[in-house]
Amino acid sequence: MIPVLIWALISLSVADNLDTLYPELEHSRTIYVTENGPRLSVVSEQSKVVSRRGGNATLPCKIQRDQSLAPNRKMRIKWTKLTSDYLKEVDVFVAMDYHKRSYGRFHGRVHLLGSSPMDASLVITEITLEDYGRYKCEVIDGLEDGTAVVSLDLQGVLFPYFPRLGRYNLNFYDAERACRDQDAIVASFDQLYDAWRGGLDWCNAGWLSDGSVQYPITTPREPCGGKNTVPGVRNYGVRDKEKNHYDVFCFTSNYKGRFYYLIHPSKLTYDEAVGACQKDGAQIAKVGQMYAAWKLLGYDRCDAGWLADGSVRYPISRPRRRCSPTEAAVRFSGFPDKKHKLYGVYCFKGQH
Repeated sequence: MIPVLIWALISLSVADNLDTLYPELEHSRTIYVTENGPRLSVVSEQSKVVSRRGGNATLPCKIQRDQSLAPNRKMRIKWTKLTSDYLKEVDVFVAMDYHKRSYGRFHGRVHLLGSSPMDASLVITEITLEDYGRYKCEVIDGLEDGTAVVSLDLQGVLFPYFPRLGRYNLNFYDAERACRDQDAIVASFDQLYDAWRGGLDWCNAGWLSDGSVQYPITTPREPCGGKNTVPGVRNYGVRDKEKNHYDVFCFTSNYKGRFYYLIHPSKLTYDEAVGACQKDGAQIAKVGQMYAAWKLLGYDRCDAGWLADGSVRYPISRPRRRCSPTEAAVRFSGFPDKKHKLYGVYCFKGQH
């Protein structure tokens, strides 16, 4: 006890002397404790990789390992996908020495690049819409471990959607099904933000993949948050996925197949339109396929036609008189009476 007391007195004396010699110093003190840094780290050369549906992508992940570490054949590499709300991780791929395993819908579509023993990069083939998101690369080497996160982005197009029932009729799970039925997925906030920066202005609130409800405004006005507000993405926050009802923002990407307007001698009811596409060896096209053809391929046709959900639309990439004169857009003519209204039809032939 006496040695400790003597050391404390000496420390106080030194501190007092410092205060006298350097009165400008702050009285607070910071104590730094250093030790040997981590002997293993994981880094990604890119924070985001961009691909497209049906394409391939390599998510970079490199291992930096201290040479003092003994060789370890049981070093474990694990890739997971983070859910949009970051509450869960979905297993994608695990490798340890010669043992390798892919999981769920990634089975048979993922493998390590393996350009060197320190390369943990993941290759994803035949990319789907659901592959969009953030992935975590985790490496465990004995007591040492490290992680890196990489985003997989997709080329594509976002579009607002509501069904024949009308606006604000979808809970979150209905919204997921609605997008899926139109060859799309529920869009993320990042995708909506990018669309807003690209000029999307839409005054109806819609679900996003994280369970929030938002809408993009480029031209503030009274019915859309007020005319004295600044442009931006309006946010209602996270809503009850079962009880609350809104529209939805969907996202789709490139497709494998042919989207086209069917040349037919007469206009058709909805059922006749479905049959005409089938007779042509195709199916009646979906809303997402029209948006993808319009945005990604520049498809342009000034003929209103039936789509699978019972809506009538037409895509204009070259604005002109009587055909969306003010802007390039997919024009919406509503949900007409299926039995009595006559229109053309858009069809889709998939490639397998």
